[in-house]
Amino acid sequence: MFGFLNFHKPLQLTSHDCVAKVRRLLREKRVGHGGTLDPLAEGVLPMAVGQATRLLPYLPREKQYQAIIRFGIRTDSDDLAGQILENNIVQDLTLTDIERVLPTFLGNIEQIPPQYSAIQINGKRLYELARAGITQDVPSRIVEISNLQVLDWRSGDQPELDLQVTCGEGTYIRALARDLGDRLGVGATLAGLVRQQSGGLNLANSVTLGGLEELVAEGRNIPLLSPQQALNHLPTVQLDTELAKRWFHGQRLPLPDLPIGPVLITTELPPVKCLGVAIVTPEDHGTVLRPKVVFNGD
Repeated sequence: MFGFLNFHKPLQLTSHDCVAKVRRLLREKRVGHGGTLDPLAEGVLPMAVGQATRLLPYLPREKQYQAIIRFGIRTDSDDLAGQILENNIVQDLTLTDIERVLPTFLGNIEQIPPQYSAIQINGKRLYELARAGITQDVPSRIVEISNLQVLDWRSGDQPELDLQVTCGEGTYIRALARDLGDRLGVGATLAGLVRQQSGGLNLANSVTLGGLEELVAEGRNIPLLSPQQALNHLPTVQLDTELAKRWFHGQRLPLPDLPIGPVLITTELPPVKCLGVAIVTPEDHGTVLRPKVVFNGD
């Protein structure tokens, strides 16, 4: 098998659990995912199958989430799975208050990841340290949030906000919820999360675990996307037979007027096959293809 699977991760399972289940179902050892989702989150978990795992770094990096943020509560994990640190009534909080501060979270912003996260400090993952009762000073990092859209507001003693977030990789929505509550001075935590888009894949077209099990049981085709479909944001360079021979030997290919950066390499004649990914770099007399991921074309 060779391709990408638009998988709908269910609640409670870890991303690693989902990969393990897909490996067993497809009887394919080489399965990887394109971005961790917490157990209390559901939604799009892009997976690569077979040699396509080598292409995971080239998936589109933008992600979109629908988050439920509950105000008045602070937890040690920044979501409802953690221990409650503060539990307050904040019925005076209004949507106007929130809309006033939301723009400050747009663009390139500094964010401190949650204590319960997979980031490593001195060779230990933060969640392992947190479970042992050890807190760390986690350095902030720059993340990008390109859009925040209010979807719904439910007032009350601990009001809730439904917020659509479009962001780059590495953004923690739990940290966004925490920081929004801190900015308002009332505290907040993430009460629910659905990833609607990731790696160019949409929730509406995803396949559930139950759906995948049914397809396998009935012997039907697995809906794998080809690299050309999953990586359609990359420019494509088609190689003729002679250039393809040089490509398979890992040779640099001087070709003029190519866009700088990663490009998808395919055969020229049908049926079109993915031959890998190259990095285009400038040279004195034009541009050159430098093989990065090379498939044999079979």
